[in-house]
Amino acid sequence: MKAIVIGAGIGGLSAAVALKKAGIDCTVFEAVKEIRPVGAAISIWPNGVKCMQHLGMGDIIETWGGPMRFMAYKDYRRGETLTRFSLAPLVERTGGRPCPVSRAELQREMLDFWGRDRVQFGKRVEHVHEDDAGVNVTFTDGTTATGDFLIAADGSHSAVRPYVLGFTPERRYAGYVNWNGLVKIDEEIAPAHQWTTFVGEGKRVSLMPVSGGRFYFFFDVPLPAGLAEDRTTLRADLTGYFRGWAPPVQKLIAALDPETTNRIEIHDIEPFDSLVRGNVALLGDAAHSTTPDIGQGGCAAMEDAVVLGECLRENHNITLALRQYEALRCDRVRDLVLKARKRCDVTHGKDMALTQAWYQELSEETGERIINGLCETIQGGPLG
Repeated sequence: MKAIVIGAGIGGLSAAVALKKAGIDCTVFEAVKEIRPVGAAISIWPNGVKCMQHLGMGDIIETWGGPMRFMAYKDYRRGETLTRFSLAPLVERTGGRPCPVSRAELQREMLDFWGRDRVQFGKRVEHVHEDDAGVNVTFTDGTTATGDFLIAADGSHSAVRPYVLGFTPERRYAGYVNWNGLVKIDEEIAPAHQWTTFVGEGKRVSLMPVSGGRFYFFFDVPLPAGLAEDRTTLRADLTGYFRGWAPPVQKLIAALDPETTNRIEIHDIEPFDSLVRGNVALLGDAAHSTTPDIGQGGCAAMEDAVVLGECLRENHNITLALRQYEALRCDRVRDLVLKARKRCDVTHGKDMALTQAWYQELSEETGERIINGLCETIQGGPLG
């Protein structure tokens, strides 16, 4: 049995490792010649950590995951703490710690684990065709590949997805722009072991510790899509959007490097009713493009890979195994996309009355309600 994996990101590499673990030979093809991760860092919650451990890559997360032990929300103007609580109950209930990790480091370590020389770069999909002999892929450079089945883990702009769905879905603008990057930890901005978020005006500024004594930071601002982007005015833009915000926010804006700060218009895609056509299956962002508002995008891709590997290990009929994968993942990923969309709308002031009510809830929060919500999401994964 031979598999083709399209995409060498988090989802594709997780899938390749899972398939190898199931005794299936696979080749990984990546469209770009050199991978440059989109975004500075990613949240790996305990469901993702368990998936990495299951796939034999737990050491990567343990080594490169930041020490995030507390969570706090702060008032945007005065910087006063609305709520602060330990994440120890979450770790105890889920059996794992949350691990924010630099995307570049995670990508590098996963590539090294799989083997860079086992990835064929510069292979952009042009056409997919199935016949009795298997799945055939034609790349834009004129080369081809054939396998018994194909896993499309080629991201939210997937070239394979239209083949699976029979149409090209539209990406939905979520209504806000996200700036993100890495900066050296400064405890005058936020505590080193805490996920700190300043909220107000439908905006937020958030900091998470990653490895190497750095914060992963991000700024969210509700804005129209399609505004001009100019890196030379990035700091001035953020200063304008966050005028009047607390001193730690101003200090963060002064500390960031505009040259390494990413600006991303956030989109998602309406959940799909199908993830499989014949012997071709969607995985990761290709299967469920979500906003980052509950931090489950990467975790969901890892979950996909674990489930896929187990389905193919237990059932050697490829078509039936892929249908089983689809049945096990459709409701789960739909729930994650819609849950992230709901959280997005409340956080970013789609209805300011609801957003103001959330701010009030935060000022009364003990941590129990938030941890219960996190645990419900985490424990809905395939490894509990």
